[in-house]
Amino acid sequence: MLNYSFIIPVFNRPNEIRELLESFSQVEFDRDYEIVIVEDGSSEKSDSIIEEFSDKLNLSYYFKLNSGPGDSRNYGMQRARGEYFIILDSDVILPPNYLQEVDGFLESNYVHAFGGPDDAHDSFSDLQKAINFAMTSFLTTGGIRGGKKQVGKFQPRSFNMGISKEAFEATKGYGKIHPGEDPDLTFRIWNAGFETALIPDAKVFHKRRISWSSFRTQVYKFGVVRPILSKWHKGTGKITFWFPTLFTLYLLFALVISPICQLPILLVTIYLLLIMSNALSQTKSPKIALMSVITSLIQFTSYGYGFLLSNFKLHILRKEPKEAFPNFFFK
Repeated sequence: MLNYSFIIPVFNRPNEIRELLESFSQVEFDRDYEIVIVEDGSSEKSDSIIEEFSDKLNLSYYFKLNSGPGDSRNYGMQRARGEYFIILDSDVILPPNYLQEVDGFLESNYVHAFGGPDDAHDSFSDLQKAINFAMTSFLTTGGIRGGKKQVGKFQPRSFNMGISKEAFEATKGYGKIHPGEDPDLTFRIWNAGFETALIPDAKVFHKRRISWSSFRTQVYKFGVVRPILSKWHKGTGKITFWFPTLFTLYLLFALVISPICQLPILLVTIYLLLIMSNALSQTKSPKIALMSVITSLIQFTSYGYGFLLSNFKLHILRKEPKEAFPNFFFK
């Protein structure tokens, strides 16, 4: 039987930690497990919240200077007592059966690293639900965040990721880049000879504390880091990474040519109507369905621009990643 340690970095988010710990108190599991919370140099500390749950949960709490989420996760894993680490973001909520699903899968299909899908909770705002759709729908991302039932070569994301102590020690954990630290770690896990998998039923509710503008910034950063990772890890680049950029260029072309030819913009409109119809089917809300079209457009165009800019700086201007995008690296 595996001994689990949850690793949760937090930065100025005490209310999120309260919600997450409240969900932990409802987790149904018949063995003890450890929760390690690493405060990453926050000015709004979570210590008083931790104290409220100290008699209900097996908690360890550390405060350190700010060095980014990847380094904070490493810090927690270095101090954890379990033999299998489960990394969560502070803005998730666990369903009661989460650990049962993880443990049952690993008992019968052991892998040294896993990822699970994310979903929107009923209590989330309409914008959070629309963003969740844009980031998880097969029509927008192809299900890369766990929406499809694949079991091998899955790239876990650190809002919901497990890694064995053995794999952590072999890879030395997360690097200094952010975002992008999770696929970087996944590639190094593979290079070290370990397998990863998706656990389809080990989902979390991912709150994504974001506004329209912060969502745009987030997906722009995702676009920027992908060429950096492809440069670091040869053979991991895929033609599909270009799809948002190609969509953005096609959309611009369709808008420019629309006065003389309607077909290109008609094809875009049909695709967006499919997105809206699918979102309406999932959410049962016309408002969220319409917002999902907007969040999908933001995701495509912002990611596509970041991806194109990154490729230009890395491959045309021949800049090194830290020189081209210094704000993406923690010291």
